Amino acid sequence: MTVRPIRIFGDAVLRTECDPVTTFDAELRALIDDLEDTVREPGRAGVAAPQIGVSLRVFSYNVDDVVGHMVNPVLTGFEGEQQDEEGCLSIPGLYFPTKRSMSVTATGQDRHGEPLVIQGTGFLARALQHETDHLDGTLYIDTLKGDVRRQALREIRRIPRP
Repeated sequence: MTVRPIRIFGDAVLRTECDPVTTFDAELRALIDDLEDTVREPGRAGVAAPQIGVSLRVFSYNVDDVVGHMVNPVLTGFEGEQQDEEGCLSIPGLYFPTKRSMSVTATGQDRHGEPLVIQGTGFLARALQHETDHLDGTLYIDTLKGDVRRQALREIRRIPRP
């Protein structure tokens, strides 16, 4: 079991668009194993590859005691709206009300390159959107608006940088 350290806000890998996975080999399977081990830590709902320093389009999730992963995700079928407190392992200790779609469909591949489709509603939809954003170099704070965004940016400036 390999639990990898989480990269913290300020690390350039978190702001870099990830490369698509083109080779489905033992190295990718080891990365996915590490992502899934890392997301199993208590209080974690998702971990994207850049959060452990790897700029590839892969993430893991842990929602309702179901641990899984997705390679090269594409989100479609955005429906409804939810707003709830959202946080991020890479911005520890800060949570802000964040709007997300209530349901979404994630299409991608599994560790072997086989097609994978995940239909998410509620918290799973939130996790799929949050983790896919990481793969685009986007953090949840980038989606905030108005006073909430200003408050978030003030609080983030207080976080020690790596």
